[in-house]
Amino acid sequence: MGVRSLAAGMAAVAFAMTAALTGPGLAAADPGVPALGDDFLWGVAASGFQSEGSAPDSNWSRYAAAGKTADPYRDSVDFYHRYRDDIALAKNLGVKVYRISVEWARVQPHPGVWNDADFAFYDNVIAAVKAAGMRPMITLDHWVYPGWEVDRGGWKNPAMVDDWVADARHVVDRYAAADPLWVTINEPVGYPLLELSHGDLGPADIPAMQDRLVAAHDAIYDYIHAVQRGAMVTSNVAYMPGLESVAALPFEDRVAAKLDYIGIDYYYGNPPNADALKNEPWRNSLQPEGIYYALRHYAQRFPGKPLYIVENGMPTENGQPRADGWTRADDLRDTVYWLQRAKADGMNVMGYNYWSLTDNYEWGSYTPRFGLYTVDVLTDPTLTRKPTDAVDAYRDITAANGVPADYRLSHPTTSCSLVDPPISCTQPVTGPVR
Repeated sequence: MGVRSLAAGMAAVAFAMTAALTGPGLAAADPGVPALGDDFLWGVAASGFQSEGSAPDSNWSRYAAAGKTADPYRDSVDFYHRYRDDIALAKNLGVKVYRISVEWARVQPHPGVWNDADFAFYDNVIAAVKAAGMRPMITLDHWVYPGWEVDRGGWKNPAMVDDWVADARHVVDRYAAADPLWVTINEPVGYPLLELSHGDLGPADIPAMQDRLVAAHDAIYDYIHAVQRGAMVTSNVAYMPGLESVAALPFEDRVAAKLDYIGIDYYYGNPPNADALKNEPWRNSLQPEGIYYALRHYAQRFPGKPLYIVENGMPTENGQPRADGWTRADDLRDTVYWLQRAKADGMNVMGYNYWSLTDNYEWGSYTPRFGLYTVDVLTDPTLTRKPTDAVDAYRDITAANGVPADYRLSHPTTSCSLVDPPISCTQPVTGPVR
């Protein structure tokens, strides 16, 4: 054990002893938070359709073409041609993981047809990620499927599962040697809701779609483990404050035996509301300490399983300052403080991805901005990546494996949080504030 690791370990012990004596969140006796270990996986996240451009025929390219979205798709931020530059931006942040999705619509443009040319783009992306010293995190389904599957009925078609698994096996066969982390299906509870609002899925079709997503996950989980020794596979949950215990039941509990780690997407401190339905996420209240409650919820639900924040970030409206005064850098630093608190309190937190490296197409609109680098798709034909204040903040965080031990929160914590009721309200955590 090196001097730095020994110091971090001693700090962790001191923190845990103080917590045991005084209770969580009593700042008067707070000795500070120890850094996360050198094995902690800092990352960035993106998805194929949202960032790539040059989109093939798919459910979402059809939704955009049919005017079912607020903004035209155009070529998004053109990751398809700029991936090397974006991967270099991620490398410069000091992160260890780069999350992408391998789009089914791109690699299987016609039924029964896969070839090297279809995979060439992802071959190059994954090679570039590896060459930059990062580990790929590959999502097999980030809510997009081929247009020919739309014509067959999409997830209303019972044969969709076999088609999905056939494509996923091709992806696994091709990229297992890169030792990626795997995400089978992105936010499987939210997936049917977007199909309900944009496609022709009806409310009565949702239970069958959920059943098919479970079958797809289970099938490809077994296949991944047959091909890749020591594989780590999850399906990331969209954490819903106040509703998670109910929201998790349709999927996560059914696949619990086939989750190697728990992937969690955490963004907001309030339950879903009308602003979410209007795709105006910048109106949602931020609550960085809620990530602690979300991690604790899953640490208790799945004892011993590693926990990974697959997505977390802060939305703005077209990159403008938020009405509540939060900056991207402060939100990031406060969030990382709570990751460190969770780890120090014994939660098995293995990694964190910021959503997203750049702004992108947020499921029909370029107005919500989540990027570490902002991109004005509708007004800037050069698609220049402009750094936000969080770029330097994240670089400092990855270099130090966290915020300093004496870090002070930029905003007070919520006195009665609804992230994981009733415990998040009856036993709130607090931290030292500037």
